[in-house]
Amino acid sequence: MGQITRDASHNNAASAFPGGDKERYVRDMFAAIAPQYDRLNAILSFKQDRQWRRLAVRLSNVRPGDSCLDVCTGTGDFAVDLSNAVGTTGKVIGADFCEPMIRHGMNKVMRAGGAPIKMMVANAEHLPYASKQFDVVTVGFGIRNVAGIQKAVSEMARVARPGGRVVILEFNRPPAVWYKPFVDFYIFNVLPRIGGLFSRREAYTYLPESMKKFVSREELSSIMQKAGLTDIKLRDLNFGSVCIHIGTKPAEDVTEGSAR
Repeated sequence: MGQITRDASHNNAASAFPGGDKERYVRDMFAAIAPQYDRLNAILSFKQDRQWRRLAVRLSNVRPGDSCLDVCTGTGDFAVDLSNAVGTTGKVIGADFCEPMIRHGMNKVMRAGGAPIKMMVANAEHLPYASKQFDVVTVGFGIRNVAGIQKAVSEMARVARPGGRVVILEFNRPPAVWYKPFVDFYIFNVLPRIGGLFSRREAYTYLPESMKKFVSREELSSIMQKAGLTDIKLRDLNFGSVCIHIGTKPAEDVTEGSAR
């Protein structure tokens, strides 16, 4: 059964963010589109987003009984897939800084067939969890929206147990030159128009702009390494327009000092 809690370290976790205008803008934008978010995801990805998340779960080597955290969980799709993977003996927390997104996902979360999912309003750059707590820490299509990517990834690494995995599923620019014009046409022309039919066009104009400004797959690998993660593995999907990064926290914890 799902439940929502707040980060007790902030008096108002839905609005008190230290990162400046980007965080406020993104939070307000997602709050506005929350009712249409799941439907639009399915339409705009041609329902491939489900397959991408489930593949990321498989590649993360989640086991029954594991403890998992999904950062920037939105309406909880990644958390549900993790719940199914860890089973009734596992533990799953979904954390997001936008409470309306969480609330619109609660019915879905409560129907999850595996571990009970605890949903929490919390900032990815200041995770309110003890170090070395989770076997797998994930983020799906959310890391490019945080104001401080390095800080958020370092926080994910901090709360992972030694030997645990940090998994990032995110849009990226395809490396294949022949494919880039098709991707660019879709994300800069088609996607905002379709999004505008069902929701705020502004939100689906932000999406391609955020993809264009996001770090490359190589830069994201470097960010994960700086957070103390090792054995970084990449898996390109959809001709490289989507990428899964998986890093492992070393058995000897070298992230503790840098992640605080």
